[in-house]
Amino acid sequence: MMASTIVLAGCAPEPEPPIPDTVFVYPPITGEWDGTETIWRIPFVFDLDSPSSLTVIVNKKRPLADKAYVPANLVMPQGIPNVNGTPLRAEAATALEQMAADAKASGLDLVLNSGYRSYATQIAVYNGYVQNFGQAAADSTSARPGFSEHQTGLAADLSAAGQGCAILPCFETTSGGQWLAANAWKYGFVLRYPKNLESVTGYNFEPWHYRYVGLDLAKLMHDTGYPTLEDYLGFDPAPDYT
Repeated sequence: MMASTIVLAGCAPEPEPPIPDTVFVYPPITGEWDGTETIWRIPFVFDLDSPSSLTVIVNKKRPLADKAYVPANLVMPQGIPNVNGTPLRAEAATALEQMAADAKASGLDLVLNSGYRSYATQIAVYNGYVQNFGQAAADSTSARPGFSEHQTGLAADLSAAGQGCAILPCFETTSGGQWLAANAWKYGFVLRYPKNLESVTGYNFEPWHYRYVGLDLAKLMHDTGYPTLEDYLGFDPAPDYT
């Protein structure tokens, strides 16, 4: 995300300002002509394609542009139990650390069950689901290699210590699940696969899977009430692989 102002000297406002097609802009762009130049004000610009972007959109129709992508700034989150010892991108890790500290102040001990997964790791994870449950069931709960948010280092599978329901739909009913649903957006995280929206996201309800998108986009989604990134950003539903 970046906030920017573009100045076009010597011309009246044009129908479209000079910004790339690969970004999403909100609120709508405004242009003002002061008699000598046009000033385009672009409050929020989100890069949706670059694997390294905090707002990259990954779903069954949008694989990572680089299957070999490895985030450059992976770190181990501090102050939160880490079941599988997986890192997150530094931005997501810092946000998770603050969220875990605030949850603890409310009497909850958040747990990180899974963070970054490499392309190779996702092959093993996905193939394990296929072997155990069949491909149709696997595709409803595990991303194919190259299509996983976990490879971005921005996805965190969370639970709460002592409450059970880790990586299960019943996490929704626990106090930890309810606290995250109400508060995660304040730290830049969104619930990525909401209930009854499999036809949009392509995945079963996962009340434990949170995606870091940054404070601006998380707040915009919360304030406007859009439940999924696809809905808010205007993407077609992605229920199946193309």
